Amino acid sequence: MSSRKLVMSFLLQLLLCLLAFDSTNAEGLHKEFYKKTCRQAEDIVQNVTAKFISQDPRLAPALLRMHFHDCFVRGCDGSVLLNSTNTTQAEKEAAPNQTLKGFDVIDAIKSALEEACPNVVSCADTVALAARDAVTLINGTSWEVLTGRRDGTVSLASEALTNLPPPFANITELRTLFAKKGLSKKDLVVLSGAHTIGVSHCFSFSNRLYNFTGKGDSDPSMDPKYVAELKKKCKPNDTTTLVEMDPGSSTKFDSHYYVTVYDRRGLFQSDAALLNDKSTSSYVEREATGRATKFFKDFKASMEEMSRIGVLTGTDGQIRKNCAVVNK
Repeated sequence: MSSRKLVMSFLLQLLLCLLAFDSTNAEGLHKEFYKKTCRQAEDIVQNVTAKFISQDPRLAPALLRMHFHDCFVRGCDGSVLLNSTNTTQAEKEAAPNQTLKGFDVIDAIKSALEEACPNVVSCADTVALAARDAVTLINGTSWEVLTGRRDGTVSLASEALTNLPPPFANITELRTLFAKKGLSKKDLVVLSGAHTIGVSHCFSFSNRLYNFTGKGDSDPSMDPKYVAELKKKCKPNDTTTLVEMDPGSSTKFDSHYYVTVYDRRGLFQSDAALLNDKSTSSYVEREATGRATKFFKDFKASMEEMSRIGVLTGTDGQIRKNCAVVNK
């Protein structure tokens, strides 16, 4: 065999090994993974989540956002839950994660799980299940959550900054960030639909109102009437005011977000960016005009895909006793 053929054969074998590694991790997730080790695990997650959601429905978008932020950094491994140490600054300290909420919900669920089944259910699975249950509890869509994730032991703020899609991202940046996670342009536009519920701080989009190009101007891609409305709510340097991401529909999980984006009223530049790609723009228009809407079905598929990003299974990682601290 020639040296060239040997090199090509080696590269092919290496590629197959890498694919097998990724596939092995993904295939380590199963339906009813805890059936024999903690039969009541998913019921516990659902019951505790329901208790919190009944008291504050705003926790539903918060838990969904937490799941997204966890999966986009090191995969769905619960690393977003870890606290900083004397030597490292954790993901939750990064600017995009400083407004995350719902850590108390995860702690309460984990405490109940540990009482029922010590050292069995991972924090990563807890986040994935709680996000699904929270959305379902506010009459949103549901999706299947396969379980068997294990917890990561590394959490770095610097990685959150480079992996999480920022609200000011353009369409090229968004496509690149999603592609790195194995997600398609369809996943991008569908998962953006999560903005149909929840609120955001003014500082996340104030540049679009007051200083878009550094000359004290507004973003011309945003409806001028909407700019005027937002300026009444958000003053320059406002760090406390919250604004609905999908005005008039922020507590209802539906496809109205696409109407908002289509009308050039998307709150973030990343929302408006969906109109700058033929395929994502086409999806927005279809959902906004109500022609054969498929959002619920598509969201289910994209969430199931996202929840498999970079999972740790088998003997990788650990099952943390305390979701904020690595086991000693």
